[in-house]
Amino acid sequence: MLLPKGGVSWKAARASLPPTRAIWVLLTRTRFLLLLAITGTIILLWRGISSSAPQMKSFYCWGPNKPPSEMSQNEQAAWNAHHHTPVIFNHHAPLVVNESTIDHVDLNPIKSTTKAVQNEERVLILTPLKDAAPYLSKYFELLAELTYPHNLIDLGFLVGDSTDDTLAVLSAELNRLQKRPDKFRSAMIVEKDFGFKLSQSVEERHSFEAQGPRRKAMGKARNYLLTTALKPEHSWVYWRDVDIVDSPEKILEDFIAHDRDILVPNIWFHRYENGKDIEGRFDYNSWVESDKGRALTKKLSKDIVLAEGYKQYDTGRTYMARMGDWRNNKDEEIELDGIGGVNILVKADVHRSGINFPCYAFENQAETEGFAKMAKAAGYGVYGLPNYVVWHIDTEEKGGNV
Repeated sequence: MLLPKGGVSWKAARASLPPTRAIWVLLTRTRFLLLLAITGTIILLWRGISSSAPQMKSFYCWGPNKPPSEMSQNEQAAWNAHHHTPVIFNHHAPLVVNESTIDHVDLNPIKSTTKAVQNEERVLILTPLKDAAPYLSKYFELLAELTYPHNLIDLGFLVGDSTDDTLAVLSAELNRLQKRPDKFRSAMIVEKDFGFKLSQSVEERHSFEAQGPRRKAMGKARNYLLTTALKPEHSWVYWRDVDIVDSPEKILEDFIAHDRDILVPNIWFHRYENGKDIEGRFDYNSWVESDKGRALTKKLSKDIVLAEGYKQYDTGRTYMARMGDWRNNKDEEIELDGIGGVNILVKADVHRSGINFPCYAFENQAETEGFAKMAKAAGYGVYGLPNYVVWHIDTEEKGGNV
């Protein structure tokens, strides 16, 4: 099409355009508006799909179109080289048990630490009794003076084969004690006779012939008391004989501070002669093994129970009773191979692990000495404090025991 000779002017161009009214009518027609809306929607959808395509690839689960069990090793290696698809498993939904006959005991929180008072660790004090009526008043007097919080202490007693009024006196003393403002958390009395009728006379009770049967019977009594009174809440077990006449009020705190599996003090006694106070050495069951003792046990029958301080068997052992002095450093420790039973602090888990008082010959020892042997065989530490003295009643069984 040829343009006019004079060129294109605005007036000529405007004259060729449709009238404004015709344009407006066209734009406002429903058909045109609908076409415009459809076109716009198509454009928006296309732009959305084209822009999100790269992002969709990050959600694509890469791998061959087959289950893992059918993949070759190369395919599995290639699969594992990429990011693993996250999987959440919940096979263990909470189980609610409403059966009243089922109890749950969690021993994991029960610890034996040096911060026993701050952690409110429970202590179980155990005392086996036989014909002990004359000693109970002094026993409870000393017990009441203990500074370890009484609300954290449980008491346990076993009365067996007694011919005196031990049970009645014990019950009366406990009843009086538990009426005090600072009463103990609980008290338990266990009755069990073992048919052991050995006299309490010094000559018969401490004769060499009586030692094997006596120690076996005492071991059995301790085990019955332990298995009956020990509860899951207890962190410490404190064995305390009834015939102690003096001991420090802070003995529990002092012993706990050493953080030992098994710990015993030195046991002495007072003897008054010609106006003099003589300090006697009492407990020869706490000792350190010797080469002579080891050689002796190799020759002995496994059924023989050794007893210290008798000429029938010379063990050559080192006795803690002959060591130390209460005037020296009370925290000084020595490692022991045998212990006496007058005063023992034990971490409760030692007993829970099966370490008890053999009522039979265990490595030619029984009761507390057998207990020490068994504990050491299981890897527990057995220690004594030669300068920490607990005073025992003078039994006068040995004139030269001073």
